Amino acid sequence: MLLGIDLGTGSAKALLLATDGTTIGEASSSYPVHAPYPGWAESEPGDWWLAVGEAVRKAVGNYATQVQAIALSGQMHGVVLASEPGQPLRPAILWADTRSTKLNAYHSLDASILERLGNPITAGMAGATLLWLREHEPTVYAQARWVLQPKDWLRLRLTGEVATEPSDASGTLLYDVVSDNWAGDAISALNLRCDCLPKIIPSSAIAGYLTAVASEHLGLRVGLRVIAGAADTAAAALGNGLLEPGLVQLTIGTGAQIITPRSQPIIDPHGRTHLYRAAVPNGWYTLAAMQNAGLALEWVRGILGLSWQQVYTKAFAVPPGCEGLTFLPYLTGERTPHLDPYVRGAWVGLGLHHTQAHLMRAALEGVAFALRQGFEALEATGFKATELRLAGGGTVEMPWKQLLTDVLRIPLYATTVAAASARGAALLAGIGIGVYADANDTSKLAASPTLAATPQSVDSALEDAWMRYQSLYPRLSKI
Repeated sequence: MLLGIDLGTGSAKALLLATDGTTIGEASSSYPVHAPYPGWAESEPGDWWLAVGEAVRKAVGNYATQVQAIALSGQMHGVVLASEPGQPLRPAILWADTRSTKLNAYHSLDASILERLGNPITAGMAGATLLWLREHEPTVYAQARWVLQPKDWLRLRLTGEVATEPSDASGTLLYDVVSDNWAGDAISALNLRCDCLPKIIPSSAIAGYLTAVASEHLGLRVGLRVIAGAADTAAAALGNGLLEPGLVQLTIGTGAQIITPRSQPIIDPHGRTHLYRAAVPNGWYTLAAMQNAGLALEWVRGILGLSWQQVYTKAFAVPPGCEGLTFLPYLTGERTPHLDPYVRGAWVGLGLHHTQAHLMRAALEGVAFALRQGFEALEATGFKATELRLAGGGTVEMPWKQLLTDVLRIPLYATTVAAASARGAALLAGIGIGVYADANDTSKLAASPTLAATPQSVDSALEDAWMRYQSLYPRLSKI
């Protein structure tokens, strides 16, 4: 059996997979994200460690002796400053953190260097965060032996060995996506340290072996092989069988990601989408990343005091277009397509005739419109999608799926894979120890997507709302 561990933003998930692809056990354990100041997002790595132990024990149950290997996936872009043995020197700074908005050093880089980074320059990515740490916390920055991504810190705790792999490294703004290595010229020009960056090994490589301390914590045997793993989105693509160029998948969680595999590094000429390494050799993927999806909907639901069942019954009783009300879901700024950490959300067009239900419906439409903008930015990199796969827990209810397909104007296909990132990690564990020959050998284990929703005839009120939504960002961004 194979164990995948996914270190997410708000919880750790563990999934025990039989080699025939059957899920044997699954569990999660949550931890807080701290925001001591506006725009900050931090976690205590010690909380991750405790949650991973709890999730693994629950998922594995009585099968501990049958686990053959472990692999990891995890949230991207974060920074853990650690000592030589892996002791965190401060709380981890996460992808949602927007304190690192002074990016003049990046924008001053030579154009050829910027192009090879393959990504728009945005706050919250590791390179930008390191610039902030160097300026504002120089002592701890200088003391750090290692700068690690969240899952790579966890692997250090499990094995005592330090490494990263291409899919996470490519999301740091310190990685050359063309030469597939750390971008030494960029790191030097930014005057950042390169001695604290870990070596890069393949995602399916054996990164180390479970130590006695980690063995006791997880309830697993000492010496288990631990495979490098992959960033959460790359692992989820593998878990869902999303390997062939031309396929497109939408995942809605706290944020939302729309991805498509690529067989070569195609850099967005408009600089609105991201290019990362996949979990498979010689693979990349283009990604549109929207920060405010489930995050925004959960916030609106909470302040309105609605249960999720009430969300769907009330919101979808309101006509499309919300009778003139528009919601801009930029609660934490936005990445694709605006790359604007400063813009903030709003309801626009409020009138006395609007009710609680209108506010909720407008929020759902606003998130759907944000996804459409991301989808259009992705297609502008050079392909035309004919269908869109749905993944993640944020696309369960049929009215919501119908709204998404009506806004995106493309058929939606549902995938039935639960905990896709943890599953992808488990599959990497199998590849790493030779259970599967390669990633293509795992594709037969993925369930075939099923048609979930098709677009209805164009609703003029919904199209008017879409046009209104697009017109509002330029004005909102100047406030």
